[in-house]
Amino acid sequence: MRSVFATFRRPGASAPAGRTRLAGALSAIALVAVALPAHAGIFDDDEARRAILDLRKQLDQSNQQAQARQAEQMSVMNESIGQLKRSLLDLNSQIELQRSDNARLRGQIEELARNVAELQRKQADIQQGVNDRIAKIEPQKVTVDDREFTVDAEEKRQYDDSLAGFRRGEFDKAAGGFASLLRRFPGTGYRDSALFWMGNAQYALRQYKEAIASFRSLVVASPQSPRAPEALLAIANCQAELKDKVAARKTIDELLKTYPKSEAAQAGRERLVSLK
Repeated sequence: MRSVFATFRRPGASAPAGRTRLAGALSAIALVAVALPAHAGIFDDDEARRAILDLRKQLDQSNQQAQARQAEQMSVMNESIGQLKRSLLDLNSQIELQRSDNARLRGQIEELARNVAELQRKQADIQQGVNDRIAKIEPQKVTVDDREFTVDAEEKRQYDDSLAGFRRGEFDKAAGGFASLLRRFPGTGYRDSALFWMGNAQYALRQYKEAIASFRSLVVASPQSPRAPEALLAIANCQAELKDKVAARKTIDELLKTYPKSEAAQAGRERLVSLK
C-alpha cells in the first residue's frame, strides 16, 4: 500500500483539488484495507490493482481537464495581454503623431508671427514714407509768439534749424539761416520772430549795426508784435555798445512812450540810470 500512495503523491509537489480528493479516497480505502484482517480475503491482489488503476485513470483525467482549463485560461490571458500591448502601441503611435502635429503647428504659427511682424514693419515704413512725402508738400499750421499761420515744410525746417543753432550758441549759423529764410520766403509768417532772433544772433556776434537794422525792421513792420518792446530795448543796448548814449536814451524814451506797461519798459527805466 505504501507504493500506491507514493505513486499518487511525490514529495514537494502541490496537488490540484481533484487530485487531492482522489488521494483522500485512496487513503480511506487503504485505511479500510489495513483495518480488516489480511486473511479475510475482501480484497485480493487483482481487485486492488484494478481499483488502483481506476483511481489512476480518474486522476489522469482530472489532471488533463485541469491542464486543459489552465491552458485555456493562459490562452485567454495571453490574448488579453496581446490586445493590451497592441492598444498601448497604438496609443503611443497616436501620441507621437500628435506631438509631431503640435510641433508642425507651432512652427507654422511662429512663421506666421514673423510674417505678420515683417508686414507690419513694412506697412509702418510705407506709411512713414507717405507721411514724409506729404509733409514735404502739405502746408502746416504753426503758432509762434501767439500767432497761428500756415507754412510749408521747407519753410518750417529752415526756421527750426536756425533757431536750434541759436540755442546751441552757433550764432553765425543762426544769423545766416534766418537771413536765408527771409530772402527765400519774404512773406513768411515767421518774419517777426526771424528778425528778432537774427538781431540777437548779430548782437552776440558784436555786429551791432546789423542787429539794430534787424530790430528796427521788426518794430517798423510789426509794432503790435509782442517782440517789438524787446526789440526797442535791444536797439538801445546796441547803441550803448557803440558808445552812442544819446541815441540809446532816445530809443528808451520811445520804448517808454510806446509800450509803457511792458516788461521791456521797466528794464529800460533801469537802463537809463547807466546812460546818464
